[in-house]
Amino acid sequence: MAQLFDPSANTFLRVVMLALVVAPLVFVGGMVASQWSPFTTGLDHTPEQPVPFSHKHHVGELGLDCRYCHASVEDTAFAGMPSTHICMTCHSQLFTNVPMLAPVRESLADGRPLIWNRVNQLPDYVYFDHSIHIAKGVGCAECHGAVHDMPLMRQAQPLSMGWCLSCHRDPGPHLRAQNAITDTTFVADNSPQQAAALMKAYDIHPAHLTDCSVCHR
Repeated sequence: MAQLFDPSANTFLRVVMLALVVAPLVFVGGMVASQWSPFTTGLDHTPEQPVPFSHKHHVGELGLDCRYCHASVEDTAFAGMPSTHICMTCHSQLFTNVPMLAPVRESLADGRPLIWNRVNQLPDYVYFDHSIHIAKGVGCAECHGAVHDMPLMRQAQPLSMGWCLSCHRDPGPHLRAQNAITDTTFVADNSPQQAAALMKAYDIHPAHLTDCSVCHR
């Protein structure tokens, strides 16, 4: 009797059957992994700005407080961006003619504000209020990272829902005294005793911090 299939057909069939099992697992695994990849979360994203402002120089070397430029961070949901007049407080006297600062000089002359590009961008359906986080002892570096060491500002955290919830479920280790809020070099005492003391001092109750309405309004 003539043989209908070549012996290699057995190997081919085994490969096909294995692929049918493995391919969905690889696909699902890839989809899950992509949700945590920098491509999706934006981690380390460093957008181009109208002026290459260096936090490393201004904060780390000169010691400027975050609130000097982000003046509304303690009072409103939005931290605020520095006006041209804030920049020119110093740069009307220092580095007045460097090409790098031409957009600042043009902004002042034309009366048109500089348009800075957001580094930390949350979806429109997420409500985030800077003022309540500052009032409750969450330091700037918890979300923005070691800005004193960033020549160009980058996204330091994934800003995912899971990342936010991890802090809302256990805020204690992320808290600090008010005099250290804007100190990006601050090293926290993560002992349970210190965390409990800060939670009590700031009157924080995690039981309701994961309610949907806290972030989605």
